[in-house]
Amino acid sequence: MPRDTLTTERIVQAAIELLDDEGLDGLNMRSLAKRLGSAATAVYWHIKTKDDLVRLAADALWYEIEQPDLDATDWRTAATLQATGMHTMLTRHPWLGQAFGSHLMHGPGKARHDDLSLALYEKAGFTADDADRAAATVLTFVLGSALGPAAEVSLKRRLSKNGADAEQLMTDAMARATETAQQYPRLRARLGTPAASQYAAAPDNTFTFGLHAILDGFETRLTTERTGQREHGARPGKP
Repeated sequence: MPRDTLTTERIVQAAIELLDDEGLDGLNMRSLAKRLGSAATAVYWHIKTKDDLVRLAADALWYEIEQPDLDATDWRTAATLQATGMHTMLTRHPWLGQAFGSHLMHGPGKARHDDLSLALYEKAGFTADDADRAAATVLTFVLGSALGPAAEVSLKRRLSKNGADAEQLMTDAMARATETAQQYPRLRARLGTPAASQYAAAPDNTFTFGLHAILDGFETRLTTERTGQREHGARPGKP
């Protein structure tokens, strides 16, 4: 493919597809160029380094998240929609969670998402500083919740590249973990329930439960602050 038929957008989209298939370790300019039907030198003409490529690919993913209209919905519905969309995106692209720990991540897609997050929590009633803390709390929770599926994909890929039967190795490891867990009463009781057939399996709706708990906490905090402000205003002579 001649160099002038390539665009940065096409390269980034191909990189996302390659990262989804092969993970961070599988991304290199030669493999990417092959996928594009081009020469590696043509890719370098548009994007100079692998780090730049990962940064651009990662930033493009933030546009996949549906952003709520803050004028058309309440803050809690908007927060749920945004967080759920982020979790879905991170699960769909498991390499992104790993990239956070190994690459400098910035760009307009992430900035757009972050700006709306701040606006969302300011609309809820938080001060600017507390809106920043609330947005960071939800981001951290969502990243942590998506880590499990991402780690499983990465582990299976690594084991398979070493010529091992990844599924069998993971099944054997879970069997040993379950055997160990049987020695502890609460884990043993949990393993006896239909919701936890494996020691490492999270119960159904764990993400939804955790997100609702966080938003419940935000709502309680806001209500307490508003109540305190009203009481303070009703007794102007009191400190």
